[in-house]
Amino acid sequence: MVYLAEFVGTAILTLLGCGVVAGVALARSKALAGGWIVVTFGWGMAVTMAVYVAGTTSGAHINPAVTLGLASIGEFDWALVPGYIGAQLVGAFFGACLVYLAYLSHWKITEDPDAKLSVFSTIPAVRNPVANLTTEIIGTAMLLLGILGIGANSGAVSAGQADLANLFTNGLAPLLIGLLVFAIGLSLGGPTGYAINPARDLGPRVAHALLPIAGKGPSDWGYSWIPIVGPVIGGVLGAWIWNLTGFGS
Repeated sequence: MVYLAEFVGTAILTLLGCGVVAGVALARSKALAGGWIVVTFGWGMAVTMAVYVAGTTSGAHINPAVTLGLASIGEFDWALVPGYIGAQLVGAFFGACLVYLAYLSHWKITEDPDAKLSVFSTIPAVRNPVANLTTEIIGTAMLLLGILGIGANSGAVSAGQADLANLFTNGLAPLLIGLLVFAIGLSLGGPTGYAINPARDLGPRVAHALLPIAGKGPSDWGYSWIPIVGPVIGGVLGAWIWNLTGFGS
């Protein structure tokens, strides 16, 4: 059941996240040219909805960097890691396929192949592997720090004699995590498009390569390692920064 929740949660994340990019990027969409604020807010709300759906079942990692980061500090069972990551990758691929179907009429009339690729995967604003990798590491480290901070505070919320921890954890925490992703996008997303999630980039990139998208260009596999390696390093780094500082203890 936890693997199914990770699949569904990551599919929701990708459907709504890649969907907002499609709305902004594809010709004759009513959201065309909506801008970066629309994209980052859409991704933040995509994460929120995914966490609300999957959170109580699997913890809603919906991101291999989160799974590996938590496992590296003993907050998650290593035995579950392969299943979680596999479900996340397949879910991301499936969500991207749904975006393709939702915008089926717009692929042929969109002339720019980069606009089509941007729906599915990240493209750096300035192609510099070292700088791009660094950006993804910093962004994902901030993601893990924020997630762990939100989680740590959930057990200390009360009003008078009333314990509000459950309300915070199940009611407000998913929204706060979405706002965290929104903030990362606004502040750190400009250089690379902020994958901060290997599944979010790799699954849809595979979908771009396999789907019969009219007029598509290459899937830019030469860049594809950066939104995988960067978030993995950043996720583990962010988790260890949290662990070594002792903020959660």
